[in-house]
Amino acid sequence: MVPEAALGAVRAEAYRIPTDAPEADGTFAWTSTTMVLVEVEAGGRTGMGYTYSDAGAAGLAAGALAEAVRGRDAMDTPACWAAMQRAVRNMGRSGIAGTAVSAVDAALWDLKAKLLGLPLATLLGRAREVVAIYGSGGFTTYSDGQMRDQLQGWVQRDGCHAVKIKVGTHPEQDPRRVDAARRAVGDGPELFVDANGALAAKQAIAFAKVCAGQGVTWFEEPVSSDDLPGLRTVRGHVPAPMEVAAGEYVFTLDDARAMLAAGAVDVMQADASRCAGITGFLRTAALCEAFHAPLSGHCAPSLHLHAACAAPGLRHLEWFHDHARIEHMLFDGSPAPWDGAIRPDLSRPGLGLEFKRADAAAFRVQ
Repeated sequence: MVPEAALGAVRAEAYRIPTDAPEADGTFAWTSTTMVLVEVEAGGRTGMGYTYSDAGAAGLAAGALAEAVRGRDAMDTPACWAAMQRAVRNMGRSGIAGTAVSAVDAALWDLKAKLLGLPLATLLGRAREVVAIYGSGGFTTYSDGQMRDQLQGWVQRDGCHAVKIKVGTHPEQDPRRVDAARRAVGDGPELFVDANGALAAKQAIAFAKVCAGQGVTWFEEPVSSDDLPGLRTVRGHVPAPMEVAAGEYVFTLDDARAMLAAGAVDVMQADASRCAGITGFLRTAALCEAFHAPLSGHCAPSLHLHAACAAPGLRHLEWFHDHARIEHMLFDGSPAPWDGAIRPDLSRPGLGLEFKRADAAAFRVQ
């Protein structure tokens, strides 16, 4: 019998964790990452979710979103999700609102699975038992030596079959950096590049032709994700078998539909910490299936793992250095890569994560 589970307290806290070295991509530089943790209670259990966002997302989660879901049945995750969508209508569904909804939605799914005594992957239904990952980092602030050590670690220690580096901060240096990355990992692993929207379309096409000589098979956000015609132009001119990917800044299903309908990408990305949570991620996966487009999960690997097991058409999940490091620091139960993949621990209910509050205390944003 399903337990009675009226949603009660909703709490949110922000934590700012310094990076282990300065990090930058083609359009941004940072020395810390802010994680917003949300907890929801019902039926004597506590569900947990999180996002990587501004600390302001915590106030929204504990305020308007808590009011929207409090008292509802914890079993009714679609109704809770719809209520949160209505609650942010006038402030907009993207940006901080999207990340706050994502964290609460993940906490609600974690709670529901815990109330049922199930790992979330089992509750959702698994399409696969393990999720392939690719190593992601290679920040433009790294020396060639730092980049080499990081890439080789993913290949040699974790068995990754693909690795990704950032480009675009200093475009004139990128051909040398791509060459250094290829030499670091050898001929076997796939090599991906990510410009984070730093380039113009013709500039990106020219760079793609250079990358093709190093066997680069994935060009992420060669131009801004807001420029769908530009993405489509680049996609039409990169040498085969190179693919164009984007979608990490998709916040709504309408955003995803527009990108797919424009023919802007070969591979759609989605981020459950931004795209309205696990609910939004799975709905995006269904949309990709309708468009016959593969899906790739963006960042936050511990948050994505169970949903990634359930998502049809999922190709892989990003093992992003910054987030993988934070999740291993602050959560018991974070997955460890083996042979280029991660798998959920089916002995743990929900997301399988336990927050190490004492370890996180020093990073809490007051």
